[in-house]
Amino acid sequence: MDSKTRQVVGCRNLVGATWRTPDTTESIPVTSPWTGEAIGNVGLSGPTEVEAAVAAARAPAAIWAKTPIKERVRPLTRFHELVTAHLAELSETVSLESGKTTAEAQAGLLRGLEVVEFAQSLPNLDRGGALEVSRGVTCEYRREPLGIVAGITPFNFPAMVPMWMFPIALTLGNAFILKPSEKVPLTACRLGELLLEAGYAPGLFSIVHGDRRAVESLIDHPEVRAVGFVGSTPAARSVHARATGLGKRALCLGGAKNHLIVAPDANEAITVRAVVDSFTGCAGQRCMAGSVLVVVAGAERFVDKVVEAASSIELGSDMGALIDRAAHDRLLGGLTQAERDGATILLDGRKRAPPSGFAGGNWLGPSIVDQVKDGMECAELELFGPLLSVIRVKTLDEALALEQKSAYGNATSIFTQSGAVASYVAERATSGMVGVNVGVPVPREPFSFGGTKDSKFGQGDMTGPAGVELWSNLKKITTRWAKSEDANWMS
Repeated sequence: MDSKTRQVVGCRNLVGATWRTPDTTESIPVTSPWTGEAIGNVGLSGPTEVEAAVAAARAPAAIWAKTPIKERVRPLTRFHELVTAHLAELSETVSLESGKTTAEAQAGLLRGLEVVEFAQSLPNLDRGGALEVSRGVTCEYRREPLGIVAGITPFNFPAMVPMWMFPIALTLGNAFILKPSEKVPLTACRLGELLLEAGYAPGLFSIVHGDRRAVESLIDHPEVRAVGFVGSTPAARSVHARATGLGKRALCLGGAKNHLIVAPDANEAITVRAVVDSFTGCAGQRCMAGSVLVVVAGAERFVDKVVEAASSIELGSDMGALIDRAAHDRLLGGLTQAERDGATILLDGRKRAPPSGFAGGNWLGPSIVDQVKDGMECAELELFGPLLSVIRVKTLDEALALEQKSAYGNATSIFTQSGAVASYVAERATSGMVGVNVGVPVPREPFSFGGTKDSKFGQGDMTGPAGVELWSNLKKITTRWAKSEDANWMS
C-alpha cells in the first residue's frame, strides 16, 4: 500500500494558459482522508476571479463556436490518449485526495473516458437534418453552442463527474469553467494541465477554485449561460433555483436513498456480492450506493450472508476512507441514532481499527443495521457512507411502497431469477435508474445518467444524448427559393 503522502501543493485557478492565485488572501487546507494530513491549500475565489475566467474565455469561445465539429474532437482525442497514458498517476491523485482505493479511482477515470468516447462520436451521431416539408420549402436544424458554461462538481468523483460534463460541452463548441469541490482540487488541476497539453486553446477550459461564494459568482455572471451541478440535494435545489431564476439552463443532480430489493428466489452468489459492493464501494460515498436492503419474506437468509461477506472487507485495500472528520462524525451519529430508534446493529464498523500507518485518517468499517422500520432516520436520510439499513417486509408490494414514498429517486435494484418479478419492479419503481441483479445500476454510454424526484432538479440527464441537449441549442431554418405553381397553406 502506498504511503498516501505528498508535498503540500498550492492549488491555483486556470485562467487562459496561466495558473493564477486568487486575489483574496483567504484559503483553506486540503487534507488527505487517508492520513488527515495537509496535502494542499486552495484559495477561495469570488466575483473577481470568475470575471477573469469569463474574460479569458470570450474570444476563444467565439472562434471555437465557428470551428467545425470534426475539428473540435481532435484535441479531445489527444486528451483521451494523455489520460490513458497518465492513468496510474491520475488514479493515485484521485485516491490521495478523495479517500478512494486506487482501483476505485481508476474505475472512475475509465468511466469518465467513456463519456470522452461518446463526445468523440458526436460528429457522426449528430449530423443535423434537412427535409422538404412542402413544395419548394425545406426545413433543417443546426446545433449551436450556448457560449460559456460552467460545471460545479463534488468531492466523491474528482475526475469522473467533471468528465461527465466538459467533453460534451467543449465538443459542442462551448467554453467551460470548472468549479471543483474545494476538498479535492488536485485532480482538477491535473486535468486542466492535460487539456492544455491536448491542444485546447487557452480560455476554452478554465478552473475557478473556491467555496459557495465562487459557485454563486459563477451562477450570477451574465455570460455564463448554463450550469451543471452534482452534489447534495439541498445544494442542488439551491443552485437550480438560483440559476433558473436568472433565466439560465441548469441541471442539478442531488442525493439519494437507494433501495436494494431481494426476492426469495434471488441468486445467492450474485446478490450477496452485489449488495456488499454497492454499500461499501467508495466507502458508500456515491449517489448510487445501495443504503437500504429490503428483504422480502422468504429471503431472510441473505442478511447473514451479507453480514459475513461485509465482515471480510479490509480497510485500506478493499475500502477507502471517509472524506473528512465531519462525514465520520455524521455516520457515527447515524449509528447511535439507529440504536436509539430500536434498530439492531449486526455489524459495527466503529469497532474496526484503521489500517496500519493510517491512524490519523477518517475510517469507519462497513456497518449493517437490522430491524429498521419505515420512518427511522437511517431508513430515510442520506447518510453517505458504508452503512446499510435492513428492512424486512412481507410482500414485494410492501418493498415497492417504501421505494415509492422515498423523497429520492436515483436508483432501485431488484434481485430475482424471475423475469416477471424483474419486470414488475422495473415498471413500478419511481427511480430514474433501475437494476436487475445489479447493485450499482449506473448506465453506460450512450445511456444517460440521472434520477427523479429530489435526486434531480432540471430537465434531461447529465450524459449521453441528454447531455448534448443540456449544452446546446437547436436552430431551425425554413427555406424557400422559388414560388411553387400550386399553393398550400405554407404558400
